[in-house]
Amino acid sequence: MLDPLERWKALGLPDKPDYAGLLTFAGMPYTQDAAELDGVDVAIVGAATDDLVSDRPGARFGPRAIRGASCPPGPHLEARLDWNEHLRVVDFGDAPVVPADPAGTHASIERLVGEVVGRGTIPVVLGGDHSITEPNVRAVAAAHGPVALVHFDTHTDTGTEVFGAELSHGTPMYRLVRDGHVDPARYVQIGLRGYWPGEAELDWQRERGITSFFMHDVRDLGIREVLERTVAIVGDAPAFLTVDVDVLDPAFAPGTGTPEPGGMTAVDLLWACRQLAARLRLVGMDVVEVIPTAVGSADVTALVAERVVREALTGIAVRRAT
Repeated sequence: MLDPLERWKALGLPDKPDYAGLLTFAGMPYTQDAAELDGVDVAIVGAATDDLVSDRPGARFGPRAIRGASCPPGPHLEARLDWNEHLRVVDFGDAPVVPADPAGTHASIERLVGEVVGRGTIPVVLGGDHSITEPNVRAVAAAHGPVALVHFDTHTDTGTEVFGAELSHGTPMYRLVRDGHVDPARYVQIGLRGYWPGEAELDWQRERGITSFFMHDVRDLGIREVLERTVAIVGDAPAFLTVDVDVLDPAFAPGTGTPEPGGMTAVDLLWACRQLAARLRLVGMDVVEVIPTAVGSADVTALVAERVVREALTGIAVRRAT
């Protein structure tokens, strides 16, 4: 397995500059050999596609930007733990996407994520538009059965179609519930606001027992109470965490396709992701809809998305260490 730090260590240096060497998440070792996943706890996977967006494109560059915004691991000053000391993490590269062929791209993503899950490794997928959650969850559910879903987003993404198209970044959750890959009684949405979807979609959700926390719920109840209720709903089921960065107020994540004012703060989202990863039986995760607007850590949207992953890794490590 190639270690990106090898040349620097040969010089007696403990680390490398963020801007040098192979671009991997947090400088983790890179491999695309599934045989090398044995004993690996988490594999970072890129899903560089945005063919199914309904508004602003550019999320295909998200995986590269998130990797570029990452920094070497180190101790979490609140959790007092370094995830890299408790977890084996590798960067498993990107799924071979097929431009202008979303069905082919989804099949490719599902195969690659399936390779990760098949080795007993947790996939953390960097998107890409939110349609990638469908192949991600399908691959995880093939191994674990119907999963619980915790979904941070401005939108429900439970439309039956968007602009007449059934395959869209606005329809993956509808399709996953419809096809039995997500248990609707253990499906929680957090951060909803704005002007879509309508009553038909919300009625469909209520009929199936899906739990929705709107931004006014987060505001009035507080993120801690929302989290406690979420954990109680999910229970000990295998759970998938999906984070659309547009759940954040555009002040914290301006680089996204469908920004909506009045969203979550980065403080609340990062804390919640760490807590959920520590308290749930997480079997997969993705972070999506990042549209790069600058280079490296100057891109605040890619930076906060990278920290979402880092907080989740810290949470997984906390769970493993206790």
